[in-house]
Amino acid sequence: MTEPLAPASPADAVYGLAHLLTQGGSAEALFDAALAALHGVIPYDLAAIWRLEDDELRIIAAAGPLDQPRVRRHRLRLAEHPLLAAALKAGRPRPFEAHDHASAEGDPFDGVLNLPHGHSCMVVPLCGADAPLGLITLDRSTCSVYPQSTVQLAGIIGQLIAVSLVLAEQGRLLDRYRHQLKEHNRLLSAALGDAEAAVRRLEAAESPAMQALCQIGRQVAQADVPVLISGETGTGKEVLAQAIHGWSPRVDGPFVTLNCAAIPSSLVESELFGHVRGAFSGADRERQGRFRTADRGTLLLDEVAELPLDAQAKLLRVLQERRFEPVGSDRSITVDTRVIAASHVNLAEAVRAGKFREDLYWRLAVFPLSVPPLRSRPEDIPGVVAGLFSRLERRGQRGPWRLSPAALARLQADEWPGNVRQLVNVIERATILCPRGPIEPAHLGLAPLAAAPTSPAPPEDPGGARTAPPPPVSAPSPGQEDGPEHGFPTLEDEERLYLQRALDRAGGRIYGVGGAAALAGLKPSTLQSRLQRLGMRPAAPARSEEPAP
Repeated sequence: MTEPLAPASPADAVYGLAHLLTQGGSAEALFDAALAALHGVIPYDLAAIWRLEDDELRIIAAAGPLDQPRVRRHRLRLAEHPLLAAALKAGRPRPFEAHDHASAEGDPFDGVLNLPHGHSCMVVPLCGADAPLGLITLDRSTCSVYPQSTVQLAGIIGQLIAVSLVLAEQGRLLDRYRHQLKEHNRLLSAALGDAEAAVRRLEAAESPAMQALCQIGRQVAQADVPVLISGETGTGKEVLAQAIHGWSPRVDGPFVTLNCAAIPSSLVESELFGHVRGAFSGADRERQGRFRTADRGTLLLDEVAELPLDAQAKLLRVLQERRFEPVGSDRSITVDTRVIAASHVNLAEAVRAGKFREDLYWRLAVFPLSVPPLRSRPEDIPGVVAGLFSRLERRGQRGPWRLSPAALARLQADEWPGNVRQLVNVIERATILCPRGPIEPAHLGLAPLAAAPTSPAPPEDPGGARTAPPPPVSAPSPGQEDGPEHGFPTLEDEERLYLQRALDRAGGRIYGVGGAAALAGLKPSTLQSRLQRLGMRPAAPARSEEPAP
């Protein structure tokens, strides 16, 4: 409790308060001192400064003989106190009389203090340029009404305190933005790439599945609703989230990530919502948290299935109300953050197993997206590898490199359980073994594929003649036999010749034992897709008679 200062003249009190409220230090300490100084000209047993937060009034400073901890914990809902709301709307101080206390709403401190009926009470609104900020209440245990001259003086002092409140809030905002910028820069330095690069990588995909995903991603990016991205580990869920941010109106805001599986459960709430100084052992400074850092931007919650259930409940509230309290604080923070969640776990199954809240699942899955595995889109592999080659060359890791047709065929034949992440590792290892030039299958370090059975000899017809091999597929178009520079063949030319040899060996067949797909180590559907892209069509097998030996 702050002790009141000695009485002073009204002019001295106003000058002293104005000087006091412009000094440095915490706003709460300044307000405590200001209320103590106020006692010299306006007698009270309890003076309190209330800040308005949404529809709730919260005490941020108090002084006087009746000041005690439970008074400072007191809260009021403005909707339940029409007299206070009317005073705030009018913007002028007013004393309360006995009939005011007898109204249905009662005294603001009913249930907290046992003040007599008809006691002295005054309300002083605190107003900013655009909106009400809060109010001051002055109470005495004596039964009388504050005189009009005292009410007018309280109004002048209230204006000084309102200005100080505005300055304090601006200081908090500046400090918040400074911390937000610092945290954002720290997170960006650890990011794999930016939204623009993610957009380029996705839009360069050739597979129909990824092209369709890009089209849907552009549409949902404009809707500003939560998105749930599913897919196997390493498929590029974070890249898709970055691209959605890049396609959205929030592109100029921060893109912040949190890997929920990499944070100890005891620190998850602090990482998400931040904490105040002293909130727990080791909290020697305030921390913003990812939600505040991502304000007006996008927050990616990677591996969201790993969130503890209690953190899931708080996350649900943020998604519904866009507000939360930092750890160790009772002050609500309002944010404008878009949430994208990602998980390789089937969240619907996690809900059935009781490991994930059903209400949170439906709140996150407003628009679900699924990233296809790499094995289902082998036509994207050349583009992924080419982009990786370019990035490695920009880093000065020698090069240039290119894939040999055999190496490309081997990459497209693999199942890729680790998806794009595994492919990146394989290529980086290959560029170490081969500092420049063509990457061959031996550089990839992949396990050998199961050997395809040898194609049986063509059957003899009853007359002893053998079935001759079919004519070849259509040859490359004129001008494609050699590469564009000094007659050097292109990668596409090499691939076309490689597949042509496989078809010749298989007698034009694609499917089955000894077919071209088995010989090349590809799935039949993959081989057909590649033939179509290269403009190649296997000709129907022809039969010709050869002289009997």
